[in-house]
Parts: sequence; structure tokens; C-alpha cells
Amino acid sequence: MRVTARRRGAEGFAHEVETEDGHRLVVDEPESAGGGNLGPRPTLLLASSLAGCTAITLELYAARKGWELGEVEVEVDYAMDPPSFEVTIRLSDELDAEQRERLLKVASKCPVHRVLAAETEVQVSDRIETA
Repeated sequence: MRVTARRRGAEGFAHEVETEDGHRLVVDEPESAGGGNLGPRPTLLLASSLAGCTAITLELYAARKGWELGEVEVEVDYAMDPPSFEVTIRLSDELDAEQRERLLKVASKCPVHRVLAAETEVQVSDRIETA
């Protein structure tokens, strides 16, 4: 999988991020940090990815089990120093205690959660390309 960020202008920190499947979004920093606030901060996108992935994982699991999930809300609070994430899941009252317990266990199995909780290797390199 590949994602590419390219600077959008000469000032500020806005970058257009393009995913390998053609989606585009803008990341930036708030004005208080020297950015133009043209998009979410990258760290906010990381928390958003965790919230979205958790919600989708719950919905996929419930669908496989044939459970009517109803409304699902996933809230993520995060801190950077030290790095931590707190995930709060709100599920329908229609689910019984056993279903709710199983869904809470499944929530920690979403791919983003697994990456964040693992010893993830990140390599940084440069590549100068000539025209």
C-alpha cells in the first residue's frame, strides 16, 4: 500500500495526500502552529483512522454473525506525550450482554489498532529523482 504527500503551496504546511486508490485529502496544521488550517492535522487523521477502522470492524463482525448492530459510535481521545489512545464505543441497547462483550473484544482487532499496539518498524530514506 502506498500513500503520497505533496506540498500544496509555498507557505504554511498544507500537503495534498493521495492514496494508491485515487482518494485525495489535505493535511495541514492549525494557524496557531503556522499552518493554514486547510485540513486536519496528521495526528488527528491517525485518531480518525482508529475510530473509523474500529467502527467498520464492529459492523463487519456483526454482519457475519447476523446481528442487528443499530447505531455505532466510536470516539477516540488521544495524547501525544506519552502517546496514548482511549477508545470509547457506544452500542445499541438492543444488544445483549454477551454480544456487547464480544464486540468490545473484536474492537481491538481492527487493523489500525493492531498497528498502533505493535512494535511497528518505520524506515525513513531519501531518493533523489532526476528529470
